[in-house]
Parts: sequence; C-alpha cells; structure tokens
Amino acid sequence: MATRWEADPTATFTRRLGRSAAELGESGGTTTCPDIWELSNGDVAVIGRDLTNVYANQLPDGVSVGTGERLVVIPRSMILAAKPDIPDA
Repeated sequence: MATRWEADPTATFTRRLGRSAAELGESGGTTTCPDIWELSNGDVAVIGRDLTNVYANQLPDGVSVGTGERLVVIPRSMILAAKPDIPDA
C-alpha cells in the first residue's frame, strides 16, 4: 500500500523555478506576487491566488481539494518559464 504524501514543514526554500513575477511583468509593481519554489526536500511550493471556492463546484470527476488544501492559480507565463527548471523524471 502506498504511503500518503504529507508536506514537510521543516523543508526550506532552495531555488526559484522559472523567473519572478516582476521579471515576467506579472507583479503589477507589488511584492506580493505569484511564485514557484523548489524546497530542500524536492517538493514544490506555489504562491498564487486562492480560487478554491470559485472552482469547488467545477472540479473534474475524481478531483477534490482536501481539508488543509487550497487550489491556487498562477499565470501561464510563470509555469512556462519554470519548465526548463523542472526535471523530466
């Protein structure tokens, strides 16, 4: 039986994946911006707009947002910029 994944709160921020929102013109001149970071344990932290309630009734079959989880949205340009930093396997 597979072990259930749990986030490790002791992991630290290691490196940004892709470019900052400011570099991509997605910051609107603020410091509170979307971002993607690799953590010290290899997990990924995503900072984005919390749209959990907006999408709650639109999730595809078999998809759910669990207790303690949030559905966040980031600009497409950010994930495209991060693609070269994300390994294939």
